[in-house]
Amino acid sequence: MTEIAETRTETAPDEAAGERLDRWMAAIWSDLSRSRCKALVEAGRLFLDDAPLTDPSAKVRAGGVYRLDVPVPETATPKPEAIPLDVLYEDDQLIVVNKAAGMTVHPAAGAWTGTLVHALLHHCAGSLSGIGGVERPGIVHRLDKDTSGVMVVAKTDAAHQSLQKQFADHTVERAYLAFVRGAPIPRAGRLETRLARSSHDRKKFAVVRDPDSTAGKIAVTNYRTLATYGQEPRAAIGAPMAALVECRLETGRTHQIRVHMAHLGCPILGDPLYGRGRSTPLATAENGKVFRDFRRQALHAAVLGFDHPATGERLRFETETPKDMQRLQGFLERL
Repeated sequence: MTEIAETRTETAPDEAAGERLDRWMAAIWSDLSRSRCKALVEAGRLFLDDAPLTDPSAKVRAGGVYRLDVPVPETATPKPEAIPLDVLYEDDQLIVVNKAAGMTVHPAAGAWTGTLVHALLHHCAGSLSGIGGVERPGIVHRLDKDTSGVMVVAKTDAAHQSLQKQFADHTVERAYLAFVRGAPIPRAGRLETRLARSSHDRKKFAVVRDPDSTAGKIAVTNYRTLATYGQEPRAAIGAPMAALVECRLETGRTHQIRVHMAHLGCPILGDPLYGRGRSTPLATAENGKVFRDFRRQALHAAVLGFDHPATGERLRFETETPKDMQRLQGFLERL
């Protein structure tokens, strides 16, 4: 029998009547994502007046007393999986890989297999730093699942600590390439804001608008426009439909570049969280199928530079954009 970590009870108010169940749960229990709420309902962990519910799309009943039994989280130790890796460099201290888009970095809800960690456990045969714990061995920094590019992973605890300090001291060179909607104004600049989790969607982050607020964390992105593409319909001459932007990070906040580009009014092409509803002219352009078939944020971690933890030698790795972004660039160049 599954052990219950805690039980939560909530009486649905009149204004919640008719709302989808999992959406309402995520709103009242903000520490639980909507996907987590959905999974708990499907597992029979939610009760209405002591009767179990299993349909997360069911409507909330005003005045109903809902009880949620939250089970103790299961700790899963990842097992080695023979997943091919694009290894750029490797020695007894660290390994540098070119992560493919679509690969999650470490195990988490919804991705308990097939991650970069599983591939590294197989490739490195147990020689990864233990500082990150059993679910994140050797992981010093992360890329979003659908962001491709260069990552370094520590094999020893000493290497892990050295690399962590370099990231914390902002001495690591990190440059990303992004295809964005429109183009930033000005075309180059330094963006410093505070980023905090969105109050409207827990999966998203947002720029804190209040200049006096201490919410969230400072995020700094240096950017410059490398190329522009096309002419925006019904706009002033010189207003491009898209651009290629290089972003260099001083900090490494979750979704930082994606949020900052959207904040500038030029969200990253294909971004499902921050770019919705902005790219219709591209989708309907000639050969627009190339764009419509692009199913992720057009963001690639192109450059990573750091000091070797043992020798002090400066290492720098640079990779070209993957094939799907090259096809997207070809489409943009024909606009």
